[in-house]
Amino acid sequence: MVATLSKNWEKYIAMKQWGGRFKEKSIEEVEKFTCSLEFDHRLYKYDIKGSIAHAEMLGRCGILKIEEAEKIIDSLKEIQREIEEKGIRIHHKYEDIHTYIENKLSKKIGELSGKLHTARSRNDQVALDVRLYLKDEIKEVAEKIKEVQKSIIKIAQENINIIMPGYTHMQQAEPVLFSHHIMAYFWMLQRDIKKLYFCLKNIDELPLGAAALAGTSFNINQEITSNLLDFTTIVPNSIDGVSNRDFIIDCLFIAALVMMHLSRFNEELIIWSTNEFNFIEIGDAFCTGSSIMPQKKNPDVCELIRGKCGRVYGNLISLLTTMKALPLSYNRDLQEDKEVLFNSIDILKNCLSVFSKMLLSIEINNIFIEKHLKNKYLCATEIANYLVKKGLTFRVAHEIVGKLILKSSSNNKSLDEITLDEFKEVCHLFEKDIYDLLDLKKVIDIKKSHGSTSREQVERQIKKAESIISN
Repeated sequence: MVATLSKNWEKYIAMKQWGGRFKEKSIEEVEKFTCSLEFDHRLYKYDIKGSIAHAEMLGRCGILKIEEAEKIIDSLKEIQREIEEKGIRIHHKYEDIHTYIENKLSKKIGELSGKLHTARSRNDQVALDVRLYLKDEIKEVAEKIKEVQKSIIKIAQENINIIMPGYTHMQQAEPVLFSHHIMAYFWMLQRDIKKLYFCLKNIDELPLGAAALAGTSFNINQEITSNLLDFTTIVPNSIDGVSNRDFIIDCLFIAALVMMHLSRFNEELIIWSTNEFNFIEIGDAFCTGSSIMPQKKNPDVCELIRGKCGRVYGNLISLLTTMKALPLSYNRDLQEDKEVLFNSIDILKNCLSVFSKMLLSIEINNIFIEKHLKNKYLCATEIANYLVKKGLTFRVAHEIVGKLILKSSSNNKSLDEITLDEFKEVCHLFEKDIYDLLDLKKVIDIKKSHGSTSREQVERQIKKAESIISN
């Protein structure tokens, strides 16, 4: 029910929250310039959640009457329902989402709404809202990363027998299982998830009660608010509480790191889908054609993810630059934290969502991969190891195999075309069993080290990954 407002109160709510000290109103251009409602409106439910907890705490502490606190809380819940049904009217007359909600509250319960701001400032209010927002978003991002990881595991399981060239310096190096290669991205993303949850610990501090910067003289109980909002601790310093944006920078850094990992993965998918490689084919639903060349099938989703990585990098640098010269405590520059944060979170979630689906559309072209395995030089490292096991130092063995490669290359031969006598001309230690090391499957299976490319180790790795995902 809308309360009847006194003329004085109507005049007050039409003013800015800070308008009493000013003789003149802001010009419209300044109001538009300083307004943040266009982007911080997405914090509405966190602002309301924080305000409900604050009102309840004020009531329990006797700073508000219990019935006053209950009336404020009921009205805030009603405002949330209205916003969710009708949306938010974006207008520059409201400085931000906090002003918007307080204005709506004022229209519902009159002067009582002004008591809600007791013992708090917009400074600790916005710090709280962003922390609450990130506590939700980090968990959602982590779940989306897990969906990508599930796609990786599925591809690894279904293609466990496929051997491909492993690369260093973009040159063929040693044979590896295809599953081993793509599982590398699983562990990259797992590190990202660990960092996200570490970041969550840094976020999990209640700033409400810091007020503008110096705390409050009201006898509040922050433990009550902390428990209501599910925080584990309270910021230890009120000045730092309102000016700290490290937790946002942490999130932006991790977002940049996840996007870097996605970009690397997509770069490989782009390369592998070219006619020159033809290792994979990406599903039609995730590609586009050319407006002029009928034969084209372009990996646009991969390219867009790779391209959006730069925007997320830019958001991180933007906030770091904003923060680098700010004196304590709160400065309006900090309003710039939200646009870059929201943008990075949106990009990251969208990229993860589409990427996890695109991965499952990929078909592996084993026939074409096998063509790239014709180069038997992929076994050169194990041939050197063969000689080491016969007593040579690795450096000597390395030189001998280098000469062997040079000789076979000069004669336009692959290693499996060299006779045993020709092997022995290079080193007398070569025996007939050297030909076993020209079998790529055997070369892969003899790997023994933890995390290596042998089928046994890759299967163990996949099993461990499945266990991580299921927990």
